[in-house]
Amino acid sequence: MSIASDVFTLKNSNGVEVTFIASGGQITSIKVPNAAGEFADIVIGYDTVEQALAGDGYFGALCGRYANRIVGGQFSVDGQDYQLDINNGPNHLHGGIDGFNSRIWEVESVASDNSSKAYKLSLLSPDGDQKYPGELRIEVIYRLTEDNEFFIEYIAETTKTTIINLTSHAYFNLKGAGTGTIENHKLQINASGFTPISGEIETVTGEIIPVAGSAMDFSSSKAIGTTCNSNDEQVKLVDGIDHNFVIDDYDGSLRLAAVLSDPVSGRNLKVFTDQPGIQIYTGSHFDSSETGKLGAPIIKWAGLAMETQIFPDSPNKEHFPNAVLRPGETYKHTCVYQFGY
Repeated sequence: MSIASDVFTLKNSNGVEVTFIASGGQITSIKVPNAAGEFADIVIGYDTVEQALAGDGYFGALCGRYANRIVGGQFSVDGQDYQLDINNGPNHLHGGIDGFNSRIWEVESVASDNSSKAYKLSLLSPDGDQKYPGELRIEVIYRLTEDNEFFIEYIAETTKTTIINLTSHAYFNLKGAGTGTIENHKLQINASGFTPISGEIETVTGEIIPVAGSAMDFSSSKAIGTTCNSNDEQVKLVDGIDHNFVIDDYDGSLRLAAVLSDPVSGRNLKVFTDQPGIQIYTGSHFDSSETGKLGAPIIKWAGLAMETQIFPDSPNKEHFPNAVLRPGETYKHTCVYQFGY
C-alpha cells in the first residue's frame, strides 16, 4: 500500500533521472544533461518531499477526471445533467477540489520493453467521485527509455457512461528550476489553430481560429517572451499563455506536438502525443510567495506546462474532440517527453 511520501526513481544509463511521489503521481524532479554533460533539474517544484506535499499540488501531478476547464462545471451525457464543483473562477478545473492530483496512487514496479525501469500507478475512482458518473479504473505507466524518452501512458475504463481527460502538469525550465524565467526559451508548436478564451467565461468559447498573424503563432520556433510581453488581447487576459493548441493532422497516432529549446543551456524537449490538443501554460499565477528549488522564489513565467489532452470544455462542444467514455470502451492516451541537446 503506497503512502503519500513514497519516492520512486527512473534512471537510464545516460544519467537521465525522473523522480516522482505517490501523492498525485507528482513528478518532483527530472535531471537531464546538456552537450557539456552538465546536469540540471528541469521541473519547477520543491527541494524536499515534505515541501512538495505541503505546496502546490499541481506541480508535476496527474490531473483528472477532467483536466482543464468545464464551463460552469456542467455537462450532460445520455440526457442526464451533471453539476461538478466550481473551483476556478466560474468553472470546474482538473477534477475540482479533490482532483486526482491530491490522491495517493498505488505504485508498483513493472516490466517494460526498451525501458530501464517502469512503474504502474493505479487509482480507483468510485461512481459519483467528484460528482462524475461511473466507477473509473485508471492505470498510468511511467517509463524511461535509453533514448531519453519519458513515456506517460494512460488507460482507463468505466462502469457508466462518463467523461474523461487526463494529463500531467509538470512545468519545465530547461536552464534548470530556480534559474529565472522561460521568456528566452524558444517554442515551436505543430498547430495552425488554437481555441481562444473569453474574459467573461474565463475559458474557451468554442471557436477554433488560425494562429497566423497572432501572438499565438508558434508554427515556427520563437522566444516565448515575444508572446508573453505582447499586447495581444488573448495574452493580456491571462498575463501570458494559458491556451489550448489544436495539433495539426490529428488522427489518433503518436505525433510530434511541440519542441521547446533553451539557447543558454542548449537543452531541448520534444513532446509527442496521440491526443488532439496541447495546453500551453506559462505559470502566470506564480507570484514569488513560495520558495522553490535552489531556495529561489517561484516567479511568474518560471516554467512552461505542456499538457497533452482533449480540448477544454469538449463535453459541451459538439465540434470539439470526443471526451465521452462508455462501458466496454478503453480510454488511452500516450505522452512522450524526449530530452535532448
